[in-house]
Amino acid sequence: MDSEQRRKRKKIYRPYSRAQFLSVRSFFFLSFLVFLLFLSTDRFPIRTVSFHPVLSVPSFSILSKSSLRDSFHGKLRLPLRVEDRVLFPDHLLLLVSSEIDQADKLDCVYYKVLNDFSEVIDESKDKEIVHQGVLSIDEYDGFRSIVRCPLPHLNYSASVALRRRGDGVYYDWSLRGNQTVHSWDRVVYEAALAGKTAVVFVKGLNLRPHKESDPTQFRCQFGLGNWDKDEGFVLMTEAVTVAQEVVRCSLPRSIRNNPDKAQGIRVTVVHAGESDVEHEPMPSAVRIHNSRSYEHRRDQRRRKENVRMPSVAKLYNSNFYQKKRKRGKYELCACTMLWNQAPAQREWIMYHAWLGVERWFIYDNNSDDGIQEVIEELDFQDYNVSRHTWPWIKTQEAGFSHCALRARNECKWVGFFDVDEFYYFPRHHRRVLLGQNLLRSLVARYSSSRTIAEIRTACHSFGPSGLSSPPSQGVTVGYTCRLQSPERHKSIVRPDLLNDTLLNVVHHFQLRKGFRYLNAPESSIIINHYKYQVWDTFRAKFFRRVATYVVDWQENQNQGSKDRAPGLGTEAVEPPNWRLQFCEVWDTGLRDFVLANFADPSTGGLPWE
Repeated sequence: MDSEQRRKRKKIYRPYSRAQFLSVRSFFFLSFLVFLLFLSTDRFPIRTVSFHPVLSVPSFSILSKSSLRDSFHGKLRLPLRVEDRVLFPDHLLLLVSSEIDQADKLDCVYYKVLNDFSEVIDESKDKEIVHQGVLSIDEYDGFRSIVRCPLPHLNYSASVALRRRGDGVYYDWSLRGNQTVHSWDRVVYEAALAGKTAVVFVKGLNLRPHKESDPTQFRCQFGLGNWDKDEGFVLMTEAVTVAQEVVRCSLPRSIRNNPDKAQGIRVTVVHAGESDVEHEPMPSAVRIHNSRSYEHRRDQRRRKENVRMPSVAKLYNSNFYQKKRKRGKYELCACTMLWNQAPAQREWIMYHAWLGVERWFIYDNNSDDGIQEVIEELDFQDYNVSRHTWPWIKTQEAGFSHCALRARNECKWVGFFDVDEFYYFPRHHRRVLLGQNLLRSLVARYSSSRTIAEIRTACHSFGPSGLSSPPSQGVTVGYTCRLQSPERHKSIVRPDLLNDTLLNVVHHFQLRKGFRYLNAPESSIIINHYKYQVWDTFRAKFFRRVATYVVDWQENQNQGSKDRAPGLGTEAVEPPNWRLQFCEVWDTGLRDFVLANFADPSTGGLPWE
């Protein structure tokens, strides 16, 4: 048996040509110089702790013939290195430690799993290796890219590699590194700098929704290297607040004194309520059909001791990416999270920009409908829009907390509302008054208030209004029939006056002690929520709900929730007379307002058509 394995391995150890050898040697020499340069910085004062530098080998280093050839001839194409993998219910997310050329055609590479969960490494057995095109590629946090891969087939590993299409691939099996695959139900997924603290986002703590938790049960760990092997430089600090999926910890002194150099440091959370005595990461040779039994075994092994959460998070400094502005902060900004709503962007942004919104933060939750092109066009037209890739499903509350952190250095006020929600000033319309910049003027009255930190506005929910296809002139003109009574509210907040927990329930945030919210009178301002649109648009809600504590509509739970449409079950089947439902009051106020202020006098066309 041993001799047979040696014969298999022998097939893949092929001598490099002199050109290839020089290129690889040059690459690792340059990497070592960069590492020495890093050590020479004062990011971490070595005198404060015991520091044992470890040179970590890249995981799944993929060297292709063309990569080596390009490097030798002066065109440096670094091998793709997969840092981390996260297994979602419908795809596999890869975090890649380099920028990916959008022109590159990439394949996800899957390996057959043997009975003992070791991987087939004989590259001559092509039938044991499967290539599939990637689902999508995205920029991520300035030092990593995201690649989404299809789920592996039965008996294939989720420890997926990447390959540039058309390259002949050589795998240096002696350099295997981290092949861990993290399960989405339990992982630290984001981390951001916030003054003298770090705000860390965690899936799987299972804390009470809408409540603060005991911070003494948590700590944060900062470091470099491969934590799965207990390597790297590690510092520990206490948590100061904990709520839902957000843990805020004080920064270690060495990072606090050098915040500009903290970008990219790994972070995780240690929970005192569990044990990692027998804790193990999900095996690299994951079998999808065995994942539930794995989780059951893992849960049985937990004890009342400390456990370090698995993590893919690195510190993010939003100051590096904020748009420069000479005249101080913007008066009014807007933040939203969306999935596949590119067609709605133009109307929503153009209309609210006219009302005074100056800056836009779009948190994109895995869209694949060309939203980047729409945002680039709007930004080119000076609408000041930026897209933030947010690949974490069902984390809207955490995403809004992250956006509040990001916006606090740029904005006095931030509105958190959806792309089917439109602010409207009925009193000004009835008096035939100009409406431009009305929303910005409203919040500006309270920018210096010592008590008001949030303005809440009630929402009217509109139905399909007799339509069977999406209105060509947009939702504000097409949908004109609504329910009688308002439902819920949305908020505009002062991000620097939010409670340190960043606790929110999507509609509003918890404020700092001493500050309160203001309910805007419905006669002066209202939100038209185009919630129940034509069926082809509305049915998408069955397949993706972004809020953390809202049950997906295909699940047979909480069918009486206000989040659901009344009378609908768990299947996306159009009910009878859908186009006539949710119609109690005909309300053409915003339609008339839009046509009066936005329509071209000669053609009647609207700017977002």
